[in-house]
Amino acid sequence: MTGPIALVDCNNFYASCERVFRPKLHGVPLAVLSNNDGCVIARSQEVKALGIAMGTPMHHLPRAAFDHGLVLCSSNYELYGDMSARVMATLGEFTPRVEPYSIDESWLDLAGFDRPALSAHCQEMRRIVYKWTGIPVSVGVAPTRTLAKLANRHAKKHGAARDVFVIDDADSPDTLALLARTPVGEVWGIGGRVTSRLYEMGLHTALDLARADPKWIRRRFSVVVERTARELAGTRCINMNDAHDSKKLIMTSRSFGQMTADRREVAEAVRAHAARGAEKLRRQQSLACALRVTLRTNKYLPHLAQDHDSMTVALPSPTDNTFEIVRAAQRALQRLWKDRGIRYQKCGVQLMDLIEATGQQLDVFQPPQPAADRDKSERLMSALDQLNGQYGRGTVTVGVQRQNAPWQLRSNHRSNRWSTRWDELPTVRLQ
Repeated sequence: MTGPIALVDCNNFYASCERVFRPKLHGVPLAVLSNNDGCVIARSQEVKALGIAMGTPMHHLPRAAFDHGLVLCSSNYELYGDMSARVMATLGEFTPRVEPYSIDESWLDLAGFDRPALSAHCQEMRRIVYKWTGIPVSVGVAPTRTLAKLANRHAKKHGAARDVFVIDDADSPDTLALLARTPVGEVWGIGGRVTSRLYEMGLHTALDLARADPKWIRRRFSVVVERTARELAGTRCINMNDAHDSKKLIMTSRSFGQMTADRREVAEAVRAHAARGAEKLRRQQSLACALRVTLRTNKYLPHLAQDHDSMTVALPSPTDNTFEIVRAAQRALQRLWKDRGIRYQKCGVQLMDLIEATGQQLDVFQPPQPAADRDKSERLMSALDQLNGQYGRGTVTVGVQRQNAPWQLRSNHRSNRWSTRWDELPTVRLQ
């Protein structure tokens, strides 16, 4: 990216997706539950106002919250994934350079746009995204990704910004004032341990970090923190491929050597991408809660049948296990596949809704995995990574044992998959 950078973030994304097809939920406290209805993983603003924290087990929700009209929804990743794809496609109407960062966030390169008109352009983009998808978004624009994150946070929190905030100059009085009132612990990429050490050294705000000597920061912390400091000062240092923090979305895809309509060949590619994504998950010590499989034809050959489709599925529980991820990806492909002789050029697997592998809260409604089974799984995955690392990627591959019945998750409060299932389409009755 060479021009101003925008971070577009969907507001209360899961709750917003639920409200698109159920307008009566607007203004109602709405909480989305984890796989198997274990705990709260997403909250509307009304739920946040009630003081309900992320991760609250369902059976610990206060009765008073239900007196205030609290509504619970089971996680509906098929709906969320499809709505995410619609938002990303809409953003692509405003700039060809869109980089997904997570299921509800994207980076946009706004190079070539008239800087004085950036705010108006972003407001129009917000309006169109909401008109076409029903999803409200906030936009932060700045010279660097770290400042764009900060601008987006400001756009969300201050009503006067109307969900769009543009930082033109890192050295302007307004920008310096924003940095001065931002605690250093709220800066993108600054974790809890680093925050404590920065406080001990007298660096309490984002402005303190921006004005610190970058070389001094690097000697006492790392090159990652140094880049953050430089970005706060207006120097672009971070690209999407940098290990700035654990990615919130892992995408693995590749074009085929030649187009194919052979389902077995596509399934083999999907297995390979899913296994590669699981390996990346373990490397960054994350777990995935859902995944999306995408299929794409060659749009530059319009005389051929075209298809650009995706399917998002929830995983039974957060996992980095290759076998579980591959099985879920194969089931998604089974539902995506069209027996019409379509020749595909590319497929991909996205691992989404990532959480840290350490310190995760167990699902109280999911039977705990025996310690021996967990150890066995970890040893197996470690051996798989070691063999592929030592003898080359693909030395050990995963075969899929097909099962007739799909996994059935506990989702007693799941809404319809309005946009992806013919039998769950919304209906309108004329009085």
